[in-house]
Amino acid sequence: MRVQRVTADLAEYPDLVVILLGMRVRTPRGILRLLGVGPKLYRSQRDRPDGLLSHEDVVWSLWPPHWGARQYWRDLESLERWTRSEPHRVWWQEFLRDSGGTGFWHEAYFARGGIDSVYDDMAAPTGLTRFARTVPARGRLFSTRGRVREAAAGPCCPESEPTASAVAPVVTESALYETNSGDTCSAIDFPETAGHAHLPGH
Repeated sequence: MRVQRVTADLAEYPDLVVILLGMRVRTPRGILRLLGVGPKLYRSQRDRPDGLLSHEDVVWSLWPPHWGARQYWRDLESLERWTRSEPHRVWWQEFLRDSGGTGFWHEAYFARGGIDSVYDDMAAPTGLTRFARTVPARGRLFSTRGRVREAAAGPCCPESEPTASAVAPVVTESALYETNSGDTCSAIDFPETAGHAHLPGH
């Protein structure tokens, strides 16, 4: 039988955001963190927060446990509102204080152009970092908007500023690194792989 092929008409979703994310266990303690966080975040998206078009659970690997999701959002503003509401906001604040033996990452792809990525306490290269070098997620690169703006502007426009978010951040860079003073230069020990630099703590 001849294959029936279709494609998605995204005309109604000009600001679509596709996000991949995952939490990977690094230590035995991380199993408890993964099992504790997963159900809470699942329930929070099950009620379809405004702007979430689709959510699919993903198992990136069975061992070490590495679970995550693929999500489709109407726009970045909707995604930001959800990440900065309960229970995600509280979980993210807790994670930034102590990753609990896990690593977390996300990659976001924007229909209007641009890719955002961040990797926190990951024990091995994941996603884009399997082939691209890493740099500290500090300064202009601390926020999603800053990272996307930087990628879009390129080296020719170093003074361009990221578009401001309408929602207050979960944590500011200064607050995070004041809380973790003395640890601002610690590095995640990625295995030595050609083309990979160490990624300092987020």
